[in-house]
Amino acid sequence: MSESVLKNKIYDVVIVGGGPAAYTAALFLKKKNTGIKLMMLVGGYDLEIGPGGQLTTTTTVDNYPGFPKGVQGPDLMETMEKQARKEGIEIVEKTVSLLTKVNENKDLFVLCTDKKYEKTEILNNLKKNIFGGNDQGMFLDQSIKLSKSVIVATGASANKLHCKNTDVFWNKGISACAVCDGFMFKDKKVVVIGGGDTAMEETSYLSNICKEVVLVHRRNEFRAREDNLEKVKEIKNVSILTPYELESCHGESVLKSIKIKNNLNDEKREITTDGLFFAIGHTPNTSFISIEGVNILENKFLKTENEVLTNISGLFACGDVQDFVYRQGITAAGSGCKAALACLSFLSKQ
Repeated sequence: MSESVLKNKIYDVVIVGGGPAAYTAALFLKKKNTGIKLMMLVGGYDLEIGPGGQLTTTTTVDNYPGFPKGVQGPDLMETMEKQARKEGIEIVEKTVSLLTKVNENKDLFVLCTDKKYEKTEILNNLKKNIFGGNDQGMFLDQSIKLSKSVIVATGASANKLHCKNTDVFWNKGISACAVCDGFMFKDKKVVVIGGGDTAMEETSYLSNICKEVVLVHRRNEFRAREDNLEKVKEIKNVSILTPYELESCHGESVLKSIKIKNNLNDEKREITTDGLFFAIGHTPNTSFISIEGVNILENKFLKTENEVLTNISGLFACGDVQDFVYRQGITAAGSGCKAALACLSFLSKQ
């Protein structure tokens, strides 16, 4: 394949993800450089959510600037997508199954959206056919993309408990984000499930909104920091039940009660509640990244400096895939802007 033909088939930037961070990054890239060769691969990593990320599971978002009456999460994401398409940004609803690099041709990034291809097979094919001068092989397969840089904005999926009727009442009383959905339960009773620092934070937050909060944990011992646990124990409208685990959820159109079981004596209890919050952590969507030396933390989040710079040249990360502290739509969007500007700076030096 000639150098000119190969050049035309290589993207300047591929953005992996379809949430606020991804769309903000795409818009800033396009506005700053209208001629940039850019693609968004927006397929979701949580099969229950799909493209659009966590905001698509949220009903009213009342803390995003520009919407004084609030906005439905799915509507907000649809608006972002429409704005991106209006700018002529190429958007493909495919999920990246592999992100890696080749050493040839300035360390291009390789992205694959078909699980049938394995890393070794892809790289060998590229070396033999593409960089070897032939116009054949997987490069012509639409599932294989080459790019000078990549912005990872794949977010993090909330860990959920799966038992009887949890799927039925998801987003109908069951949530995994107190900051996102807590306002809907003002002056009501809710249950929080979890035993780590996330559970303590969610319980503390909800105690300022709700009439009553019940914290349920499957063990007598908590994984949370002792000081965080003690703070929760001192909150007057919070009660703690251990060692219980969730068995089932009940209601009609919305959640009305849950049943829990004692893990020591099998005692069963039913708790009436208006809401149920899973606070058992988040899993960042980074498992598709297969780049030697990339710095991924023990908790699976991408490690970044200055919020968006990974330790791999040309690889940037924004949003919840690297943020395990704030995890808000607006902070994700802000980091998407930073990732775009950092990426443009990188490309200008190539």
